[in-house]
Amino acid sequence: MRVIWAISGLLALGLGLLGVVLPLLPTVPFLLLAAFCFARGSDRLHHWLLTHRLFGPPIEAWRDRGAIPRRGKIAASLSIAAAFGISVALGVKPALLIVQALVLLAVSLFIWTRPEG
Repeated sequence: MRVIWAISGLLALGLGLLGVVLPLLPTVPFLLLAAFCFARGSDRLHHWLLTHRLFGPPIEAWRDRGAIPRRGKIAASLSIAAAFGISVALGVKPALLIVQALVLLAVSLFIWTRPEG
């Protein structure tokens, strides 16, 4: 079972790394998932991820305080706006745009109501 957790963690980490360069793919949620999987599958990878100079701080901020740094909130908001803008530009049906807008609004409210840290 540890192998499955470790492989799942590596897949989540890969998606998180893709999210660094693809603006519509979230990075931190996949890093959180990777940390969760590594905690169950590989102590070495879990430790590496938590002590990584770039990936460790947002994971620890979330784990310790449920916090999202302001820079992360701004990046998430810009990605949300870009995703909605792309949908509008592609001519998505108005009913779907309304559903998308409501979901993205809920996500934005969640993000902006978390503490900063």
